[in-house]
Amino acid sequence: MKPSIITDWTAEKIRGFTHETLQFRHKLQHRLMFTDPALEEILDRYPRDKLGVFTMGADPTDWRSWRRGKAGDLSGAELLEAARTGRIWLNLRAVNEHDRDYADLCDEIFADKARFAPHIKTFKRDIGLLISSPNAQVFYHLDVALVSLWQLRGTKTVWLYPPAEPYVGQEDLERIVLRETAEQFPYDPAWDEGAQKIVFEPGMMVTWPQNAPHRIVNSDSLNVSLSVEFMTPEALMRANVIYANGKLRRIFGARPGVQAGAHPLALGKLALARLLKATAKEKSVEPLPPSFSLDRREPLMA
Repeated sequence: MKPSIITDWTAEKIRGFTHETLQFRHKLQHRLMFTDPALEEILDRYPRDKLGVFTMGADPTDWRSWRRGKAGDLSGAELLEAARTGRIWLNLRAVNEHDRDYADLCDEIFADKARFAPHIKTFKRDIGLLISSPNAQVFYHLDVALVSLWQLRGTKTVWLYPPAEPYVGQEDLERIVLRETAEQFPYDPAWDEGAQKIVFEPGMMVTWPQNAPHRIVNSDSLNVSLSVEFMTPEALMRANVIYANGKLRRIFGARPGVQAGAHPLALGKLALARLLKATAKEKSVEPLPPSFSLDRREPLMA
C-alpha cells in the first residue's frame, strides 16, 4: 500500500475533520514538483489568462489595497523571481484542471483522505498553487467551500476566527455566497484575541470549519503553498441554506437563521436555492480590473 501523505491521522482528527480547526503533518514538501525548476515550468505551462496576480499594502486592515495585475509576457523563471523579490501573490487556481501532475496529486490527496475518513464524501475538488513574496499577506476573508492549506516552502502566520458574530455576520456571509461582494471584508484587530494563531512551516497542513474567516501574513521568505478546496454534502447544504436565506431577506425582508444537517427547514431552503439558481440570472461581483503589469517593471507597494 502506498505510504500516506498525511503522517499523523488519529481517531480524534478523523472525527473532527471538516468541523474543527485541525493541524496535520505531511511529506509533500520533499517532492521535486515544488523545486524552483518545477515551479518555473508550471508557471510556463499554466494558462496565462487564468493566472491570478495580486499585490497589496502592509496594513492588515487596508483590504482595499488588494490590487489585481497581469503577468504579461514574463517567463516562468521571471515570474518566480518577481515573487521572490517583489510583493506579489500568484494564484494558479484549479491547477489540477490544467496540468496532469497536479491532477494526479489531487487524486492522491483525496484518496489518502478516503482511506482514513471514508465516511466523508467529497466533490468539487480544486487545488490552487500559491506562490507569494516575503512579507506578502492575504487580507481577512472567508471561503464558501471547505479548505485545507498545505505549506511547502517558507513560513507564514495564519489567524483563524470562528464563523460567527462578531467575526462574520449573517448578512456578510449571505452577500459572499450570493456573489454580491468579494470574499474579503472589513477586519477589526481586536478580533485577534478570539483567533487561533498558527505559525505555519513546511510539512504542515491545517483545515478549518466551513466559512471560518482567516488572514495570512508571510514571514521574510518566499512562500509556496497548496490551497485545497472541496465540498461535502453537508457543506453544500449549508451553502444552499445561506443562499436561500439571502434571497428570503432580499425578497421578503425575512431574518432567517442557518439550520444544520437534514433539518426540515434546511431541506426546504435547499429546494428553494436550486429553484432560484435554475431560474434567475445572477449578477456576480465584477472582478478587480488589472491595475499593473509585471512585465512593465512597475514598482509594487512596499
